Amino acid sequence: MPEFRDLGVRLAALLDHLGLQAAHFATQMPGDLAALAQGTPQRIAGVVFAVPVRLDPAAFQAIASRVAIITGDSGVSIPVSQAACKRLAGATLIELRNYLTTGWSDVARDRPDELATAMIEHLGRGFTPDAEGPARSVPRHGQHAGISYRIEGSGPALVLMPFFLAASQWAPITARLAERFSVITVGGAHIGGVAILEERAGAPTYQAMFRTLVDFLAPPKEAHVLDVGCGSGALGRQLVGRLRRDVRLTSVDLNAYLLGEAKALAQSEGLAEAMTFVRASAEHLPFADSTFDCAFSVTVLEECDADRAIGELKRVVRPGGSIGIVVRAIDLPQWWNVDIPGELAAKVNIPPQSIGPRGVADRSLYARMLSAGLTGLRAFPSLLTLDTPGNSVWRYREDHLLGTLTPAEIETWIAAREAARAAGVLMQANPMHCAVARKPE
Repeated sequence: MPEFRDLGVRLAALLDHLGLQAAHFATQMPGDLAALAQGTPQRIAGVVFAVPVRLDPAAFQAIASRVAIITGDSGVSIPVSQAACKRLAGATLIELRNYLTTGWSDVARDRPDELATAMIEHLGRGFTPDAEGPARSVPRHGQHAGISYRIEGSGPALVLMPFFLAASQWAPITARLAERFSVITVGGAHIGGVAILEERAGAPTYQAMFRTLVDFLAPPKEAHVLDVGCGSGALGRQLVGRLRRDVRLTSVDLNAYLLGEAKALAQSEGLAEAMTFVRASAEHLPFADSTFDCAFSVTVLEECDADRAIGELKRVVRPGGSIGIVVRAIDLPQWWNVDIPGELAAKVNIPPQSIGPRGVADRSLYARMLSAGLTGLRAFPSLLTLDTPGNSVWRYREDHLLGTLTPAEIETWIAAREAARAAGVLMQANPMHCAVARKPE
């Protein structure tokens, strides 16, 4: 069996499987395409970055004139996109007017006509000879090199890579794109947000945080537990597969794509019988009062109406049941074990300030839980430590950093990072606010 060392190798293998010398690509997560762009740029006929919130332009210098970056006119995507265009000579910047971007922007749902039109116009400019469609003998759906695919339409190949958290993914515009392209929608555990969530959940310090959360939740024997915002289901699988094999778990997420991947991963690990998956919002849980013995939600309440979500968690848990909540901390410094000047260190130690208008990503989490009527609060701020440069979750974190630095700062950063790597001490740590409390009897 061939060895797929990184996502670039997997994508190249998928193109070979589909009979494609080159294809157009579209993604919110440029890091997923970086290895292919650096290793075999001739295989990328044209590329669209749709509301990226992390973007290191260095990987795309060879194809800069083929790049279009679509962003809102405010929010986290606009400074990232503007900085990238300054470094990518010939790249096209397209701003969606009156559109606020976040890490979970559902742009295909929010601005379907503008997004589809911009993509069609950009990819139709003929930077290189148009990529042909997949070979006729290729099945219209399948899996290769650990990447699942589904083909719709005909014409030049356009590979749609997953958004991170957008609930609708590309679905609102797929039919229109399929009128012009052979649209190849890809997924799987090695790409997009699923890869990041799975790798994050595999980090020992993240597992330690989750073990503490479960210890404080203290589910009774054969408890019915609720996971709100399950993503890829990684923490749920840890719970029912290793930490508490006796419990039943209901996992909720608003993102149908992530739910589908979560079900597939649960099935592959033989845990499907212990896990039920439901598509729903944290703000409107479709369960009766006092349904669950306990509940938890990890890095979700930054994105929604946090107070409403806490109220819903309280409502669906039985009296005396416990509720655990973890959020990213934007009010605490992140930490890189890299020897850099103080002024640059202050800059890189600021975590991404990604939070929704009614979300929570600071120490107010603890007061909010008590204000909701929960009692017996046990808080345990934690650090997620990462020490595997190059994997999906590291790249996602560092791409944010590289998108905020000047060229001179990037040179300083890379030299210091490589020195730390050579010394065997390279790591980063990201803060989280964590707490468990109980619903009164």
